[in-house]
Amino acid sequence: MSKSTNVSRRFFLKTGAITGGGLLLGFHVMGKNANNLRLADPSVFEPNAFVKISPEGIITIMAPNPEVGQGVKTSLPMLVAEELDVNWESVIVEQAPLDTNKYKRQVAGGSGSTPSSWESFRKAGASARYMLVSAAAAKWGTDMDQCRTENGQVIHIPTGKRFTYAELVNDAASVKAPENISLKKPEDYKIIGTRIRNVDSIKIVQGKVAFGIDTRRPGMLYAMVARPPAFGKKLVSFDDTKARQIPGIKNVVRVGDKVAVLAATTWEAKKGREALVLNWEDDGKLESSSDHQSTMSALIQNSSAKPVRSDGNVEAAFSSAKKILEATFEAPWLPHAPLEPMNFFADVKEDSAELYGPSQAPERAWQEVAKALEMPKEKIKIGLSPRMGGGFGRRLMPDFMTEAALISKAAKSPVLVVWTREDDMQGGHYRPTGMYRYRAAIDKSGKFTAWHLIASAANQDNASRENNFPAGAIPNFRVDSHKLESKITIGPWRAPVHNFIAFTEETFLDEIARELGKDPVEFRLQLLDQAAAGDYGRKIYDPKRFKAVIQKAADVSGWGKDQGKNGIYKGFGAHFSFNTYVAQVAEVSVNDGKIKVHKVHCVVDCGRLMNPLGAEQQIEGGIIDGLGHALYGELTFENGVAKQKNFNSYKMIRINDAPEIHVHFIESTEHPQGLGEPGLPPIGAAVSNAIFAATGKPLRRQPFATAIKPQV
Repeated sequence: MSKSTNVSRRFFLKTGAITGGGLLLGFHVMGKNANNLRLADPSVFEPNAFVKISPEGIITIMAPNPEVGQGVKTSLPMLVAEELDVNWESVIVEQAPLDTNKYKRQVAGGSGSTPSSWESFRKAGASARYMLVSAAAAKWGTDMDQCRTENGQVIHIPTGKRFTYAELVNDAASVKAPENISLKKPEDYKIIGTRIRNVDSIKIVQGKVAFGIDTRRPGMLYAMVARPPAFGKKLVSFDDTKARQIPGIKNVVRVGDKVAVLAATTWEAKKGREALVLNWEDDGKLESSSDHQSTMSALIQNSSAKPVRSDGNVEAAFSSAKKILEATFEAPWLPHAPLEPMNFFADVKEDSAELYGPSQAPERAWQEVAKALEMPKEKIKIGLSPRMGGGFGRRLMPDFMTEAALISKAAKSPVLVVWTREDDMQGGHYRPTGMYRYRAAIDKSGKFTAWHLIASAANQDNASRENNFPAGAIPNFRVDSHKLESKITIGPWRAPVHNFIAFTEETFLDEIARELGKDPVEFRLQLLDQAAAGDYGRKIYDPKRFKAVIQKAADVSGWGKDQGKNGIYKGFGAHFSFNTYVAQVAEVSVNDGKIKVHKVHCVVDCGRLMNPLGAEQQIEGGIIDGLGHALYGELTFENGVAKQKNFNSYKMIRINDAPEIHVHFIESTEHPQGLGEPGLPPIGAAVSNAIFAATGKPLRRQPFATAIKPQV
C-alpha cells in the first residue's frame, strides 16, 4: 500500500582528494565485463569502469553522465556506493570523460539517466564487492558465504576478523569478475533513499567549480561570431578592414554564413565584431510571429489526413452531442536562456582535434564535429565535460560545438568561442510556437463522451502527446497534428511538448468539469476510474498511481476548503510525463491585474527515491522554472528577428516571485524515474485554474502576466 513522505530540508557537505594507484573496478552500463584488462600501470586493475580503490584507502566512483544541475553526479554514484557497501563520507566522486567503450548513454536529457542506470550502476558496485569478498575469503581460507561487508571492510563472520578494502586491493586484482551478481534487498539499503548533499556543493559555493566559459589554454584566442541577423538571411560579403585595425585583434575568418573575430580577450573580439561591415541578403520571406499565428489558426480548423490517434467514433459523438465545448490555446516561442551562454573550446590541427566544453550530449557532439571536419572520430578528443550553467535542452544541440571546431580549423588556432546573451536569444534553438484547438462533446444524458485535439507547431511533425491522460479514459478520442514549416530553428526545451500541453489539457479539463457541475479533482478521479475499468484504447499511465497523487495533492492542500479566503484561490493541475506522476495545487491571488502565486503543494510518484534531497530540489526547480515561463516567458519575431534580446526585455522569474513550495513523494518500490522535467508541466495549469477561480476568466495563452489586464 502506497504512502507519502513529506521531505524536509537539512544539509550535508563533504570534501575529499583523489590519489592514484590501487584497484580500479568498473562495469559497462549494459552489464558487460571488460575481461579483467590490465592497464599500463600494473597496480591498477580495470575489469569495468566505475570504481577506484587505492592502497591508501581512497575510494573514487566515476560519474559518466553530464551534470547540468540535475544531480546525477551525486545520485548515480550513490547506486554504486550502496552495492559496494562503503561509507558515503569516504567516497570521492569524479566526472568521467566521454568513453563509448566503457559507458553508454552519456547524455543529460529526457530525464533518462536515472531509469537507464538503476540496475547497471548497482551491478557495478556489487561486482566490485564480490571480488573484494572473494579475495578476503581466499586469504582466510574460508567460503565467501562466511563473509560479509560493512563500511568498506570485509568481515569474517565466525571470528570477527576484518580486512579493509584497501588491504585487499592487490589480491582482488586477480579475481575474475562475476558473470552474474545478486543485489542488495531494499531493506538493507544504507545510502539509497537517504538525503545526500550535492558532491560539488562546497566547491560551487567557494567558486572553485570551473564552467566551460572559464576555459583557459596556452595560445588560446577568444572568438566572437557575427551570425545572420535574422532567420532567412545569408552572408553575401564582408569587409574586415576596420576590425583588423582594432588593438588586440589577431584574426578574422569566415565560416559559411558566419564571420569570426579572434582576439586576446572577449572584449576586444566583441569590439572587432562590431567593426565588421557585413552585407546580407534574403529571399523576401522573413517570418513574423503574426504570420505564424495566422497560419496555425488556419491549420487547426481541419483534421489532418491521418490522425495521430483515433479511438471510437469522434465524429458520431459530436454529431449527436447535446453540447460541444471548444477552446483554442496559443504557445509562444521560448528561448532556453541558460545563465551561462553558449561556449566551446576547440583546437583543430591538420590530423587531430581536441574539444572541450559544456555539452548535454558529448557523443553526439563528437559525431557532428567529425562530420563537419571530415575527420575520423578516432582523431578527435572530446574532453571531460564541465558542470554547466544551465542547459534545459539547449546544450543537446551540437551547433555551437561544430562552430568552434570549424573556426579553429579556419584560423589554425585554438579558440574559445563565446556567445553573448544577445547571440543566444537571437540565434538559438527555441521551444516552438504552437496552437491547440480542443473540442469536447457532452451527450444528452450529461456525460462527457468525446475529446478532439487539433494541434499545430513550428517544425514538429507531432505537436501532441497523444497517449497521455485523458486518452484511454473516454470512448471517443482523436488527436490530429499539423506541422508549420519555419526557418526558425527549434530544439528540445525542458519537458518537450509536455511543458505547454499540460497547461492546455488540464485547463480544458477544468472547463469540462465546470460545465458538468463537478469538482475538478473528483472529475479527474472519475475519469481515471473509467480508464481503469474500460477498454478505451491505449494508455501509458497507471490509473491507480495517477489517482494516488491527485488524491494526496487534494488532501495536503486542503482542497475544497477556504477557497477565496483573504483573496487567495486554489487551482489544480496534474500531469504524467517521463513515467512520473505529478499533481499540484497552486494558491494564487489577482489584484489589479497582478498575479501572485503564494504557495504550491506538489505530490510526486517517481518510483523509488534514490536521493530525496536531490529529488526535492529538482521538483522545486521545475516548478519555479515552469511558473516563471507561464507568467512571463514570450519570444516574438518580426521579419525573422527575435524582438527580445536580453533579460531587460525577456523577463525571467525573480526570487520575490517564487512561492512557498511543499513537496511530497509517494513511497514506492517501482523502478525509479528521472525528475529533471516532470515537475515543470503541471504548474501552468494549476495557476491558470486558480486565476479562473479568482477572476472568472479562462486563460487561453501564455504568458499570463500579459493575458491578465488590470480592471479599469
